[in-house]
Amino acid sequence: MIPVRGFENHKVAVLGLGRSGMATARALHEGKATAICWDDNPEARARAEEEGFVCANLMTQGAFEDISALIVSPGIPHLYPGPNPVVTAALNAGVPVDNDIGLFFRSFATPEWDNLEVMPKVVAVTGSNGKSTTSALIHHVLEHAQRPTQLAGNIGRGVLDIEPAVDGDVVVLELSSYQTELARSLTPDIAVFTNLSPDHLDRHGGMGGYFAAKRRLFAEGGPDRAVIGIDEAEGAFLAGQLSMAAADDRVIRVSVDQKLSGPGWNVFAKKGFLSEYRKGRQAGSIDLRAIKGLPGVHNHQNACAAYAVCRTLGLAPRVIEAGFQSFGGLPHRSQIVAEADGVTYVNDSKATNVDAAKMALGAFKRIRWICGGLEKEGGVGDLAEAAGEVVKAYVIGREAAGFAMQLKGVEAEVCTTMQDAVARAVAEAEEGDTVLLAPAAASFDQYDSFEKRGEDFMAEVAAQTG
Repeated sequence: MIPVRGFENHKVAVLGLGRSGMATARALHEGKATAICWDDNPEARARAEEEGFVCANLMTQGAFEDISALIVSPGIPHLYPGPNPVVTAALNAGVPVDNDIGLFFRSFATPEWDNLEVMPKVVAVTGSNGKSTTSALIHHVLEHAQRPTQLAGNIGRGVLDIEPAVDGDVVVLELSSYQTELARSLTPDIAVFTNLSPDHLDRHGGMGGYFAAKRRLFAEGGPDRAVIGIDEAEGAFLAGQLSMAAADDRVIRVSVDQKLSGPGWNVFAKKGFLSEYRKGRQAGSIDLRAIKGLPGVHNHQNACAAYAVCRTLGLAPRVIEAGFQSFGGLPHRSQIVAEADGVTYVNDSKATNVDAAKMALGAFKRIRWICGGLEKEGGVGDLAEAAGEVVKAYVIGREAAGFAMQLKGVEAEVCTTMQDAVARAVAEAEEGDTVLLAPAAASFDQYDSFEKRGEDFMAEVAAQTG
């Protein structure tokens, strides 16, 4: 655990008592602060009280009179589409609002670091798609190279749950826009921007607000190195803002759409081959085509970003390649879950938006596509252009019929449930086909999370192919 620094003998309010909220309360206690906790869910409050924490309604008059800060869990809005009333009360009382990410960055470094030979580093990864795989891949390669490393944030452990740094430690953080938009302290050594596509727009007041939330990781923190995916206009703009000149190698540009040239530091992938160029000369390359855990262009983009980070950390290309070869992929992200009768079954339940689904559709041939769920803003009409390899779509979700109608030019069957969709796909699949779950929608119309949806898919595949 990372004890929170700077609030000794002070009261700090914690709003939201899920995983990050409870970790925050414990870390505040370890840092000799008093956590005043609140959650609208009485069961969550009861669990906190069982651990000895004080719970108090933060909406009562005078609740913030002796509070030094309010720490808000990621799912609680502080501005758009409307601020939580507790956040409003804190701001009206002049109380600073922060989150666990801000507390981590103000607390991770300690005076004990003066005794370390190699300073610990923090790598922070954000973006719309691929940040989980990129973070896990960096962590995996570092483990393969026998470097001390921890994985946390939006993946793995909560940021305040990790262990204090050891000599040469590298902490890899996956950070969502919910986390970067509010943190008062953001000081990673290396920051990564994978890509940008519309997502969470209601929470950020539109695309500009969404990009601004991601951009804070770079503008507020001033990382020593920035790895930027430049295949969208926002990434290219961000790289230009951070770079002082064309040869400025503090910015590493990443692409899977174009060969990058010039005097700077570039990493790109074309036709399955990753290339690194520095000062106009090739410095490394990897054939990604045979790496089973990284299928498709979207995973090649993740590989480019992870490669750039690992090179910044001093690893040789061949060491990185060996780490890539042993990477098994992440659950619910292009995860091969079964092969039966010549048919491959792939779980990409994490493809919760249109761009992620497009990437998944581009990674496989002869696809029987299970899709549908709770649509996000903008609909799914754009998916038809990416569905060239789709033999047939099997649509699930409460609004399956409406979803299917948007898939112009694609044969689609309304199945509604995962059980029916898998059954139909198994019955009709031929040798060489891929049955792919890539919903292009949120899961909350039928499931508690994308993980639950993926688990249901895997269970049905096992039951119907076993």
